[in-house]
Amino acid sequence: MKPSQFAKGFQARPDTTSSEKRTALDRLNAIDGLVKNSPGNSAAPARPMSTTAAPNVPETDTVDTANESAAYRAWRIEHGYKPNQVIELALKSIKPSPFNPRHFYLKSSIADLAVNLAKQGQQQAIHVIPDYDSPGTYFVSDGGRRVRALKEANKESVKAVVIDLPIGIQSYKLGYDLNVQRDSQTVFDNAVVWKRFLDDRHFQSQKELAEHLGLDESTVAVALSIAKLPEPVMHEMVARPDRFGSNMAYQVGRYHTARGADATLRLINKILSDDLSTRQVADIVKGRVSAQESVKPAGRQRYAQRLEIKLEGVSVGDLKSYGDDRIELRLKGLTREKRDDILRQIEKILK
Repeated sequence: MKPSQFAKGFQARPDTTSSEKRTALDRLNAIDGLVKNSPGNSAAPARPMSTTAAPNVPETDTVDTANESAAYRAWRIEHGYKPNQVIELALKSIKPSPFNPRHFYLKSSIADLAVNLAKQGQQQAIHVIPDYDSPGTYFVSDGGRRVRALKEANKESVKAVVIDLPIGIQSYKLGYDLNVQRDSQTVFDNAVVWKRFLDDRHFQSQKELAEHLGLDESTVAVALSIAKLPEPVMHEMVARPDRFGSNMAYQVGRYHTARGADATLRLINKILSDDLSTRQVADIVKGRVSAQESVKPAGRQRYAQRLEIKLEGVSVGDLKSYGDDRIELRLKGLTREKRDDILRQIEKILK
């Protein structure tokens, strides 16, 4: 299959195709008994992990323990842990999983979440897997971003649910499926991690990888083509998932192959400043128009700069500037008090 065929049938945005979401939902239904994150479970009392043995832990009637692994059962009984229980663990005991589906973590996003956690506290427990070869430590199965933000907020502990899952492709699929449902999994994460899976021979071919993940082979092929980009180039696109979905990133990858990193970074800046579409970028890649030429539709003014507005870590709109004398502010989801306060501040500035 030629590289130019990989992107056929792809949607430009979002990164995740509907088939990926459907497959993820199917797998989440299948593992629903493994990880439960209902309000009832999240409300379970948190407590520090006991370091003393509790050999006579009674089994619960509501949790099926028949299919537990021997290692997990031994660990659970030793620590007096009940399945799905929310406990508190020392942050220093938590470490990243080598099969983490996420590769990129934006510093700005971690900082925003750290502020939110400092104010509101941790509302949702992470999922961890005991490292049986290093007692007292745990791999993150889901919640790597929260762990980073808690450390940024100088917290010492984290609320966690300890699950029975081997570290490997199975734990990757669980984290991947959960990220897909939250729209936090990007094509750039997939590109780096899937390439590593093939390099480490976890799969013999991209076809085998696609079949194991329940995805179209073309989805995997596009991600692997993007994986050829240098990480500094990918970082420039990771920060704007609204502009760089699978198709756009694929076209940028093709341009990089022909023109190199410096020219590609200039193209990325032009995509953002001129709000270029995937089709317009494809024309640049094919040489129908140069990256220096104006490819904006006639009569349509593009913003020169865009600033995303966040309140307590949540995006509520943006501020755009046009030309030398025009700005446009759009906000939504505000309380009446916050709206009126912003209006008063704007009026004060204009006076």
